Amino acid sequence: MQTYYYVLASHHFLLEEEPLEEVLKERTRNYHEQEKEIDFWLVRNPAFLEAPEMAANKAKCPKPPVAIISTNSQFITWLKLRLEYVITGEFNAPSATIPDPLASLTAVS
Repeated sequence: MQTYYYVLASHHFLLEEEPLEEVLKERTRNYHEQEKEIDFWLVRNPAFLEAPEMAANKAKCPKPPVAIISTNSQFITWLKLRLEYVITGEFNAPSATIPDPLASLTAVS
């Protein structure tokens, strides 16, 4: 089982108000230069919020939610400091309540 860390906020805040695209592009470029495997993902309407243990964070987050999920806790801490108005947390997966840590409830079009 793997521990996943996340930053959670509304779609509007993360993808429209914040320069998140720039941050993620820079992080991706840095990983490629270091030949490091990508360990973060942007997930719209993340399915992990449906787990009973996520009910409090799901209730706090404006809709529709977006999460940046990572196996790197330091990256999530850095994002929290950079973005300020986000919810952070962690979960272990796969589990009975979170079978796929990167699943989305939004259909890909």
